Amino acid sequence: MKFPGSVLVSLILFVAETAAALCLSGAYRAAGDRMWQWLTLLFALLPCALVQLSLVFIHRDVSRDRPLVLLLHLLQLGPLVRCVEVFYIYFHAGRVEEPYVSITKKRQMPKDGYSEEIEKEVGQAEGKLCTHRSAFSRASVIQAFLGSAPQLTLQLYICVLQQEITAARSIFMVLSLLSIVYGALRCNILAIKIKYDDYDVSVKPAAYLCIFMWRSFEIATRVTVLVLFSSVLQIWTLPVVLVNFFGFFFYPWILFWQSKSPFPENIEKALSRVGTTIVLCLLTFLYAGINMFCWSAVQVKLNDPDLINKSQNWYRLTVYYMLRFIENAFLLLMWYIYKTDIYLYVCAPLLVLQLLIGYCMAVLFMLVFYQFCHPCKKLFSSSISEGLLSCFKFLCFICKPLKSTVLMDKAEVKSPENTDEAWSSSKTLDSQKGNPHQSVSSNA
Repeated sequence: MKFPGSVLVSLILFVAETAAALCLSGAYRAAGDRMWQWLTLLFALLPCALVQLSLVFIHRDVSRDRPLVLLLHLLQLGPLVRCVEVFYIYFHAGRVEEPYVSITKKRQMPKDGYSEEIEKEVGQAEGKLCTHRSAFSRASVIQAFLGSAPQLTLQLYICVLQQEITAARSIFMVLSLLSIVYGALRCNILAIKIKYDDYDVSVKPAAYLCIFMWRSFEIATRVTVLVLFSSVLQIWTLPVVLVNFFGFFFYPWILFWQSKSPFPENIEKALSRVGTTIVLCLLTFLYAGINMFCWSAVQVKLNDPDLINKSQNWYRLTVYYMLRFIENAFLLLMWYIYKTDIYLYVCAPLLVLQLLIGYCMAVLFMLVFYQFCHPCKKLFSSSISEGLLSCFKFLCFICKPLKSTVLMDKAEVKSPENTDEAWSSSKTLDSQKGNPHQSVSSNA
């Protein structure tokens, strides 16, 4: 039985970030910055409430007679109770013989083209631990992208405006960045385990390292670009954020309406149609929040029973990173044009270059992960290098008609230069057609 280390890491990040947010909001109150105080509290307490709801929903506590657990969730102490329960189950496992076990069948990764199916006995304790790990993974994703990401953006924005980085604020920003990167890492692992549920997946340390570096560069550069842009063009910040957010929010719903599939009813038996709609809206809300800051490895598909798109779409991945790179470059260009006096001692071209290189480094680590370190790369129908090659071929195929039309236009432009020769040759032909005997005699 594996040690529940992911549960412990999630709890430590949750408690540390919440405590740092409360301390920093108290510091803002003492300094008289009421707006920063309430925004810091909002970005700290809203994800806490959503984390409690997710834990209650996954463990089905509402339908069970557990009033004390529900009370502790209302007091925002749900993760602490769940962590204590996890370690109680872990340390007491094996001491008492379990009345029954379930048998799961998993397939091993293909070796030499063959894949063996193995059976494994799963006891009640291990099944409960698996449920707790899954619940904490989802809670970490919610905490990261609905709380830590806005919080990190806010605190970095305050540092830029006040031109000061205090010790408390820097510690809080480091905790927030770690929370976001960890949430993105858990999102990647969840996507792998959901897509390849029939296989026994084991993630190696090299894969964790690649994901950590990929997400660190991607999220850090994205947050910095948004803060720089919002510090000089506050009026245009809201349209940029809303277009990004609502674009990703409505994208799964548009695909669902185009597929003309029936409304999903198998999410939870106890939920009504209204409750199912609320759950789906919260899911797409989280999906939009993730894609605001980084690529979501989990692609929402509402007409699928698992609500997840299990196909590996390299085209969507390529289009996302191309458009995001263009957007980041455009926002940096706007910042460079309209930068104010607070950036007087900042080397703007060097900063722009560093941010663009940082984003390219994120793409590089992402390519290394999918090409070499992905635990299920043997199951890919095509590798990421082949996928990128096909994308470039597709782009070249689109550019070829444009190139041919340009060549035709050039030919049409050049043709009037030889109009005299063409007119004389056509006149000779016409004269030969008008006097056939002359042409015959001349040939003779």
